[in-house]
Amino acid sequence: MTDDLPCLMYLLAHDDTAAGPYDRPRTELLVRAAALVDLALRGRLGEADGTVTVSGTEPTGDPVLDGVLRDAAGGHSWKHLVRRHRKRTLTEVEDRLAATGLLTVKEPRTRFGTRRLTVTDPAVPGALHDRVSTALHGNAPVRELPATDAALLALAAAGGIRSVLSRQDQKTFRARIDACTGSLAALAPGLEKAVRALPTTMIAAQGGMGGS
Repeated sequence: MTDDLPCLMYLLAHDDTAAGPYDRPRTELLVRAAALVDLALRGRLGEADGTVTVSGTEPTGDPVLDGVLRDAAGGHSWKHLVRRHRKRTLTEVEDRLAATGLLTVKEPRTRFGTRRLTVTDPAVPGALHDRVSTALHGNAPVRELPATDAALLALAAAGGIRSVLSRQDQKTFRARIDACTGSLAALAPGLEKAVRALPTTMIAAQGGMGGS
């Protein structure tokens, strides 16, 4: 199983009933944000005066992350990079998961149809849900959580993925979710702000916001 954050985020957002993401426009933004967090955790992205900076020129070995890394080279804000090329990145994640055998893709029969996507092994997203549930319900301090798990919890909460966090969870564990989101500030203050702004960004996306 691939362990990069964009793919993990996609698997958390996948809905078997919908044969795809629980909400495609929202998942596009979540996957882009997950890629930015992943690259920051790897030390490839940083921040200077609110602008995203890139460290190193060598590829990461992950085609999805390499694409996002190229997008970041022009000197942009985190919020801009979350929105930029989000549709492309989501499709690339689906293709990567299909290449690893974790996802089957059935292309649409018509020009205006949608791809139907099926997770081949339900145990994989099941184990991922358990990881995030442990991060949410566990007793370990947030600072001791794996950084990927804390980031996934923060993103799932921002995206309102009800299969991961119920509305009651959002209320009951608000402080813990906030702490997980706040931990992103150690990577870059602007990245934390961009994740906190995701709910508003998602509303704007539904209204036809550019940057696809």
